[in-house]
Amino acid sequence: MFGIHDLPLFILAGLLLNITPGPDMLYIAGRTASQGFRSGLAAVMGINAGCLVHTLLGAIGFSAILMASAEAFLVVKLVGAAYLVYVGISLLLEKQKATPEISSSLPSKTTRQAFWQGFLTNVLNPKIALFFLALLPQFISTGSNAKPAAFVALGIIFIFNSLFITIGFAAIVARARTHFQGASRIALWLNRSCGALFIAIGVKLALTEKPI
Repeated sequence: MFGIHDLPLFILAGLLLNITPGPDMLYIAGRTASQGFRSGLAAVMGINAGCLVHTLLGAIGFSAILMASAEAFLVVKLVGAAYLVYVGISLLLEKQKATPEISSSLPSKTTRQAFWQGFLTNVLNPKIALFFLALLPQFISTGSNAKPAAFVALGIIFIFNSLFITIGFAAIVARARTHFQGASRIALWLNRSCGALFIAIGVKLALTEKPI
């Protein structure tokens, strides 16, 4: 369909990539452990909504523009790096207020914040755009007459895999936090670790040269 080939291999690659620990998983863990499953789920949806944006932009060639234009890459890189550092500092300074008993009734503002932080940190990272551009075309036949449609189809499959993995991960963290007496301290540690990691990624991104 659409010239897609080796689909089982692509699905396996997507699953392996999604279960690999990284900043997205740590962010989801931090939000879930500190604020409950609803906040973790909002983070999951934000991150995967960002992946959908990268899929659509990649299908219309924006990722290729980032790769070809030094100026476009620089602008997106600096904006993304600044936002990652901002989110990292926010997480470092965030105080632990929620407890397992009240976190299920968190205000919608908290879940919205988790969603938009996950979304923007994903969308504003040009490395993710270039990752999609590098991975997805490998599974599209060069002779396909529907390359944009194939790109979108593969992106949606990747996102479905990611949702399956990340929602399950958030559910495991949410269940685990109710069985640990030190859950609040663990949640605070996760938030601070996630904040430090986001700052480090932001700085590294700012110093990254445009791919050749």
